[in-house]
Amino acid sequence: MIAASGQLALIAAALFTGAALYITVAEQPARMRLDAPSMLAQWQPSYARAAIMQAALAILGGVFGLLAFFIAHDWRGGLGGGAIPANGPDALFVIMPTNRQLKSLTPPQADDSTRDLIRQWGLLHLVRVALGALATLEFLWALN
Repeated sequence: MIAASGQLALIAAALFTGAALYITVAEQPARMRLDAPSMLAQWQPSYARAAIMQAALAILGGVFGLLAFFIAHDWRGGLGGGAIPANGPDALFVIMPTNRQLKSLTPPQADDSTRDLIRQWGLLHLVRVALGALATLEFLWALN
């Protein structure tokens, strides 16, 4: 049970990190090459889908990490179990104001300020990559 919980936590964290990294290195740079209305039109449905997936993976990683921590009493799993769900408060308090602004616009309203908001969003999104990578490495370490 200990190994299974730790392995499931590692898988969830690695999937979360991979998705966040993909957004950062592939999707965001491609998006930034579009005109502002197209950029916003791409960002809105992409964000809606990614938010659901990443929230689910963060919750699963946190639950399995903390489960492994409580079963094995290994603080390394507890660190990972705390790092991956830390994306929740980051999303709510740091990224959400930008998300709300972007979600409130329609593509015809998009202009240079929209481009700046999406650029800012991309920079804020780097925290997701960092927290996911940290959790993944901690879970990997805990399995050794």
